[in-house]
Amino acid sequence: MKQQLIVTILGTDRSGILSELATLMSETQCNILDSRQAIYGREFSLTMILEGGHTAITRAECLIPPLCQRLDLLSMMKRTSHHEKQNLEHLFNVEFSGEDTAGLIKSVTGFFAQRQSSISAFRQQVFKDPTSGQELMRCKFVVNAPDAIDFNQLQNELMALFDSLNVTGKVVDKYNKEPHENVTGW
Repeated sequence: MKQQLIVTILGTDRSGILSELATLMSETQCNILDSRQAIYGREFSLTMILEGGHTAITRAECLIPPLCQRLDLLSMMKRTSHHEKQNLEHLFNVEFSGEDTAGLIKSVTGFFAQRQSSISAFRQQVFKDPTSGQELMRCKFVVNAPDAIDFNQLQNELMALFDSLNVTGKVVDKYNKEPHENVTGW
């Protein structure tokens, strides 16, 4: 019976990290079902879901920490139940920007949680406005909502929230987007 392991690895980015990790996964006979990698400044972040037999997963659990120690990386692992692709019932791209103030992300994520919608992808950037010197933020979400959700109502309520938070934003239904609509990819 196949088992699965979620692995998160963090550390200073340098050439060859992915190659070393891929070599180890091959040696343990684990399959990488899904992975996400990002570079933040000089820092490297990788999360992956491995699948293999009991022996392969146990071997990965034993061999990943020494490899990470040798590469000066941190690792966390957790066995998990069977990984299935997300049921992406109805996807929306949500973007908003404005002054970087406390509680913005909390308010917007809470809005979607109250509507039983999950955030499938999240990206935030903080930057200084070159003209005013003010700290601004830009945020993008991919939201997975139940099919029964009324998009027009969601859009109106979200725009009202954006107004109350003094940010500008938009929500685009990925299934019914206009042919000329160009939403920035992830």
